[in-house]
Amino acid sequence: LAAEAGREVGAVPGSVLNPRAAGCHRLIREGVALVERPEDVLELLAPALRQQLPGLQSRLATPTEQASPADLPDRWANDPDYQSLWRALDHNPSGMDSLITRCGLTAPEVSSMLLAMELAGIVVCVHGRYCRTP
Repeated sequence: LAAEAGREVGAVPGSVLNPRAAGCHRLIREGVALVERPEDVLELLAPALRQQLPGLQSRLATPTEQASPADLPDRWANDPDYQSLWRALDHNPSGMDSLITRCGLTAPEVSSMLLAMELAGIVVCVHGRYCRTP
């Protein structure tokens, strides 16, 4: 279905002794790209990524405007670093790299601030990505 919709399809082969790998093996026999290393995925997706990269870079580098420092708890309301991170967060989960890029802080700074915000109950981690508490 994905290939019919114009999407790139790759499959990671499994052990021939594992019945759960049969689907991947069938896809490879049918001509989808064989994926053995992370580089294979990048090669497979390179054309699509090149087209989307300029738009993604500009969106990732721009903090969201909907968030205001006033939404922060009082203890962080006057801290410019917390304000910057808070503006970078919204209700759609974002990865750590994206947050670092958007708020211009270091990884250790963002990590410790996210932990404090998580403990305060205003941020949640969803599959390794962070967002404001719903």
